[in-house]
Amino acid sequence: MTETLVVGAGVAGLVLARELVLQGRTVRVLEASDRAGGQIARHEVAGIPLDSGAEAFATRGGTVRAYLERLGLADRIVAPLDAPAWLHARDGVTVPLPRVSLMGIPSAPLAEDVVRVVGRRAAWRGMLDALLPGPRGANAASLGALVRARMGDGILERLVAPVVEGIHSKHPDDLPVSAAPGLVHAMLQENSLARAVTRLRVDAPAGSLVAGLEGGMATLVDALLAELDRYGVPVEYGVRVAEVHPDHVVLAADPDADPATLRIGEDGDPIPELRHGEIVVAAPGLVDPADGRPAVTTATHLVTLVVDAAHPDLAALADSPRGTGVLVARGTAVRARALTHLSAKWAWVREAAAGREVLRLSYESAPDVDEALRDASALLGVRLTRAQLVDSAVTTWQRAARIAAPESIPLVGEQISGTGLAAVIDHAHRTAEELGARAREQESL
Repeated sequence: MTETLVVGAGVAGLVLARELVLQGRTVRVLEASDRAGGQIARHEVAGIPLDSGAEAFATRGGTVRAYLERLGLADRIVAPLDAPAWLHARDGVTVPLPRVSLMGIPSAPLAEDVVRVVGRRAAWRGMLDALLPGPRGANAASLGALVRARMGDGILERLVAPVVEGIHSKHPDDLPVSAAPGLVHAMLQENSLARAVTRLRVDAPAGSLVAGLEGGMATLVDALLAELDRYGVPVEYGVRVAEVHPDHVVLAADPDADPATLRIGEDGDPIPELRHGEIVVAAPGLVDPADGRPAVTTATHLVTLVVDAAHPDLAALADSPRGTGVLVARGTAVRARALTHLSAKWAWVREAAAGREVLRLSYESAPDVDEALRDASALLGVRLTRAQLVDSAVTTWQRAARIAAPESIPLVGEQISGTGLAAVIDHAHRTAEELGARAREQESL
């Protein structure tokens, strides 16, 4: 049986490998780094095991929950604190986000909690949504274009953009409408974007729009690796692929390799090893996009702060003064894009923190800890200083922009599926089914 090589051991690669081996395929996973999981990882800060990447998943559609249940993790799924997130608005005022909204899109543009964020003029423009023809904006390529067409720039930039940037690390103009599943369909049925939001929120399963895993999202990676080990799928670390072809990969020469293990060509140079088989790429940037333009990556910087909650100046912090966290509108003095109060949001973090408070801030460009402390102070309304800091960590993630699908080599991961764990898992699952169907068709010839 032809061996399938999965290049990349992020979540997409691990899901794909599991689904292929369940079909009876022979699978091998190659990973350039020393660990699996991609942007889902854990680290310890002040001795507390925390997510250093994604810390939650969207519950809409049930895709992630269903897959976690298949992995036997149903009892590890946890809901966050039932409290609203807040928004640090353009005028520097921090207010609760509207409760009935979807990715920041309000169900009632003139509601007081919306007016408080966007202003009455922008709110009245948003009300025009109810008077516009139902199809207006339905063909928009991006979420930003849809909201702009229906509700105007004010609601888009002051409310929707901070929410989307906090969740997806990109502006709504750069996010496809498909990132909000069912939104356009509901809008066409309701003849209104606002009423579509109401319908989707009513139809959504009871509970929060996001969930997590007790012990962190890296628990998902642990479960996938255990599954692959159970089925005898090797995951090889430190294997860097230099070139990808439809039927083989070329490995980069290892400068530290033992010369006795290398094959030497007639010119005396080492020949990179070739691995033959069916190839699927789950590593951003290894496959040229179909349109020939280079793949684009953007950096997300995360700063985790653990502070001493027993400090007399921090008594208010234990009461979760800003719910689960704060999203930040552009144009304010705060450079962070969002703050998550992890020890308030997740009960398991609060228990592990043992009386300390854990905060995480995200940035588009590299920050330092002192800046993070200043930003956290402004967002939470509580003065934070170095004297209260127990420990901190800064991590940087490179995120791949979405590209057109190449025809020659199957590709999985967020550069082809779009952002979000649901999109990544669903696309990897469907790709495995397509590869299985293709193999069965070839065997029948």
